[in-house]
Amino acid sequence: MYKISQYSSTFELTKGFFIALLSSGFIYLNHWGFSHPIVNTILGITTLYLLLQEEKKVWFFSGAFIGLFWFWWIALSLQHYGMVWAVPIEIVIIMLSYGVLFWLLAWISEKIALLLQNSGTLLPLLFKASALFILSYIHPFSFDWFKPELMFVESYLGIDKWQYAIILSAIVLSLWKQQLLYVSLVVFAYQTHLPTDTKSDDNIRLVTTYTAVEEKWDETLHAAQFENLFKQIDQAIKENKTLVILPESVFPIFLNRSKLLERLQEKAKKVSIVTGGLYWDGKTPRNSTYIFTNNKISVANKVVLVPFGESNPLPDFLSDWVNKIFYDGAVDYVASPNVVDYQIDGKIYRNAICFEATTERLYEGEPKHMIALSNNGWFTPSIEPTLQKLLLQYYSKKYGTTIYHSVNMSESYVVKNGKITP
Repeated sequence: MYKISQYSSTFELTKGFFIALLSSGFIYLNHWGFSHPIVNTILGITTLYLLLQEEKKVWFFSGAFIGLFWFWWIALSLQHYGMVWAVPIEIVIIMLSYGVLFWLLAWISEKIALLLQNSGTLLPLLFKASALFILSYIHPFSFDWFKPELMFVESYLGIDKWQYAIILSAIVLSLWKQQLLYVSLVVFAYQTHLPTDTKSDDNIRLVTTYTAVEEKWDETLHAAQFENLFKQIDQAIKENKTLVILPESVFPIFLNRSKLLERLQEKAKKVSIVTGGLYWDGKTPRNSTYIFTNNKISVANKVVLVPFGESNPLPDFLSDWVNKIFYDGAVDYVASPNVVDYQIDGKIYRNAICFEATTERLYEGEPKHMIALSNNGWFTPSIEPTLQKLLLQYYSKKYGTTIYHSVNMSESYVVKNGKITP
């Protein structure tokens, strides 16, 4: 009896592992340069098809391994705090968070169907499909990078909610009727309406930097780092660009209190400059964007902070303890209340700094253009830059936003109509 139970648990774990592996395929294929719409379409549909027919224990294992395959890189940031010992602990916490979330959704779905005294398969399937649909709105610790429909961002199917609902409905119908042919109804979720123009603005220079985290905060290296940044600005001027964009916090100082501000303002007489830097008003540290244009300096502060990285999402008494133990008592950054738009050369851009460019809030009002600044040094080498890029493609496709993304420690790029432009 014990051997049968052990075999059953191993089999369920294996199924969960395999489902999670399929769900992660689109990320790793893109990371390795082998992404293809046909493969991504098949992987996404198969993932949902297999998961929907499973019980809550398989959902737990699937969620746990999805947490592992999608987000293992989060723990890499701990090495920069000298806490390599805590990496496996954080990975286990990530796995348990998503494992329990998946299990809970499956348990609720099965429980509701049982309470309704339903002995068939349709209601449990519908409730589980609904659970998969609402997963895009459930964000453990305010971290909203898990969206099941993201699997289709580089497929032949759409990523809008109504298209995702069609995909789930087709799979539910197929499982209920036990006819694989019904899966073909996903054709009604086919992506057809995106414009084909993916040409980027030739007047904009995106700067990529490769400054490691430890070097970034080493004040003895700042002079050389800053000179390199000014060389990038001079190159933009030489190329007759109208705008040069530098990554997040490439000036890891309170720029508004530095003499560099005057030097940047002088360069801005020849080319508009958007750069990341820190801001201090005497009370509150902020992660900010500085905009130099038309003899004017503007500062746009971050409105969505990175959970644990910039702001602790835990209750105050726990937050203070975590900051003291893990972050040397560092004070959290403070977010600004309102999303910021600014204008350069007659074009309005939505401001976004790293994590917030991948959050729904930054796309309120469906901005046509966005400038995003990132520092991926905390998580490289890993799949984090790839997953970030796929999320930006998702939002660009969903809201029609052209995103100019300047990055430290991974390649910069422009996303237009959901595609990475040349």
